[in-house]
Amino acid sequence: MNRSLSLGLTMLAGIALGATVITGLNAQTKPPAYVIINVSKMIDPEGFKAILTNPVASPAGVAALGGRYVIRTTAPAALDGTPPERFVVIAFDSKEKAQAWFDSPETKETNAIRRKTTQSTSFIAEGVAN
Repeated sequence: MNRSLSLGLTMLAGIALGATVITGLNAQTKPPAYVIINVSKMIDPEGFKAILTNPVASPAGVAALGGRYVIRTTAPAALDGTPPERFVVIAFDSKEKAQAWFDSPETKETNAIRRKTTQSTSFIAEGVAN
């Protein structure tokens, strides 16, 4: 009887451990999210410089809000069609973190400047879970 009880408890512990591991693995497969900013035309290059000198737009400022620059260029090479004048991609661990970055007061301030000084679009795109 004691042996059966021991075997039963071992099986239950194994099932619980397995369920915990599977839950952890599922949490790790949440897809990353990317904020994409496509500046098709600069309207006021001097006004736009306020973004470039703003600490919140620096790599450290973006990292403080949970993101990291993947692409930040003024020289995209056209493969098909006309490339934008400036192109930015910022990676986040999740769509929720990307949205939180976008909704932060600091980012709202820089986005207001971007909208006044450029013709541009921005959006969030979910990546592929690893």
